[in-house]
Amino acid sequence: MTEPAPRPAAPPPRPPLRPRRSMAVCALIGAALMAAVDEIVFHQLLNWHHFYDRSTPSVGLLADGLLHTAEVLGLVTGFVLYADMRRRGTLSPAHARAGLFLGLGAFQLFDGIVDHKVLRTHQIRYGVDLLPYDLAWNGLGLALLGVGAALAVRAGRAGRVRPSESSGVSGSSR
Repeated sequence: MTEPAPRPAAPPPRPPLRPRRSMAVCALIGAALMAAVDEIVFHQLLNWHHFYDRSTPSVGLLADGLLHTAEVLGLVTGFVLYADMRRRGTLSPAHARAGLFLGLGAFQLFDGIVDHKVLRTHQIRYGVDLLPYDLAWNGLGLALLGVGAALAVRAGRAGRVRPSESSGVSGSSR
């Protein structure tokens, strides 16, 4: 009597997607990315301000170095966490996109309101009428937050419409 051919093993079940973690990790990347753009463009290339302008130029340069260190650590940490989620198959791409825009906008708006106006660590520029710069700076932050919020709502709705995708159950139709 011959033994029946062994059945191929079923593929392991996909792990569930982690929408909140996907959003948080990419928000970290977005905030660090916007900090890098601010530091490189406005602090270095245009030389409009330093992170802390209420002291000597040496202190301003030191503050820029600390900001640069924080942004690089944020980018490295964010991308390590992002890569780990991709490797594990738990990354929710729609929530990740939303998080990226939320992080970009949150940094921009925090910098424009808290750093520029509340703490007054620096202004966007000196010796000019600040209103147009403030409106553009904070308007961009609000627009990025709006895009992120719209993407987050869309991602949330898509997750509720197709629960099989967000729970990691395979066999869903696309």
